[in-house]
Amino acid sequence: MNKNHEPLFHIVKRSDITLKKAMLIRGIALLSGLVSICLLMLIFTGANPFAVIGQLFSGAFGTQRRFWILLRDSCLLLGVGLALVPAFKMKFWNLGGNGQILIGSLVSIICMKYMGEAGVSDPIIILVMIPSSIIAGAIWALIPAIFKAFFNTNESLFTLMMNYIAAGIVSFFLAVAVTSGSGTLPTLSTGNLPNLGNQYLLTIIVVILLLVIMTIYLKYTKQGYELTVVGESQNTARYVGINVKIVIIRTMVISGAICGLIGLLLAGSINHTVNTESAKNMGFTAIMVAWLAKFNPLIMIATSLFITFLTRGMSQVQTAFGITNNSISDIIIGLVYFFIIGCEFFIQYQVIFIKKQKKKELQEKESEQ
Repeated sequence: MNKNHEPLFHIVKRSDITLKKAMLIRGIALLSGLVSICLLMLIFTGANPFAVIGQLFSGAFGTQRRFWILLRDSCLLLGVGLALVPAFKMKFWNLGGNGQILIGSLVSIICMKYMGEAGVSDPIIILVMIPSSIIAGAIWALIPAIFKAFFNTNESLFTLMMNYIAAGIVSFFLAVAVTSGSGTLPTLSTGNLPNLGNQYLLTIIVVILLLVIMTIYLKYTKQGYELTVVGESQNTARYVGINVKIVIIRTMVISGAICGLIGLLLAGSINHTVNTESAKNMGFTAIMVAWLAKFNPLIMIATSLFITFLTRGMSQVQTAFGITNNSISDIIIGLVYFFIIGCEFFIQYQVIFIKKQKKKELQEKESEQ
């Protein structure tokens, strides 16, 4: 009876896997994702698979401008990922990246609009808006951090709630500031951050510097070590003399400050305005950037590039084939994400088929005899 109900396979955690095998699994996942894009486009639109792949790459690399935008948007996503990594390593699930970015953008716009209307010169506006935006993002992350540290509240729900509050504050600002009633703030010409050669380079340079700083901070500083210990076990951290409350608050202030910096770049260097969608959902997308890279800042360069490439490429595919329904693009992107995330399961775990294992054991016994 037991033999008839014996499972076909069982799953075991891998003790180790070679880099070559891990890369092979990821490569198969990427190839499967590309194949799924072609198949779905063929089903929905009848598009030539080779034309789809061509447009996918054209959306990211087709022109010099598209390539610069790819680099800039990848860096923005990487910057938000760098903001979330310290909190995640501490096991503080910061889902409030969108709100922290949005508040940083809002404060920048307030400085640009009202100081500009008062006749303040651009250099002074910039000197005020830089620390103001960073501090605003830090405060927005500090609030849930205090409640977590002292009252052990659920940080996921708290930070998520802060996103909606931030969006509401932006909506209120637009209702007050835009007297026409359109709810759309025109782009501002005062207090814009300077261009370094072109309109994309400043963002790229700032995020690269941030990458270097955060890599050093997480790997080679006492504070980076402390947040890792707190993430592994708060009881162990307390035992070795680490003040857990201080670590939680300090780490979240850093996380929020970086998000505020990204908001500053969005408002002062890219959009020159603000609305409830200014964060572009990067607070959630960056979670996948950080998770796929195992919270390694250097590997996050590749994951942020890939996600941005896929998003921009599918936008071009949608335009090229006249697809007006965004749901098709969203389904395809979601399916590719499924393959990429799913491949991590096969890197962490191994599927062993029972019959195959028994056959191998039998062969080993026969060889011993």
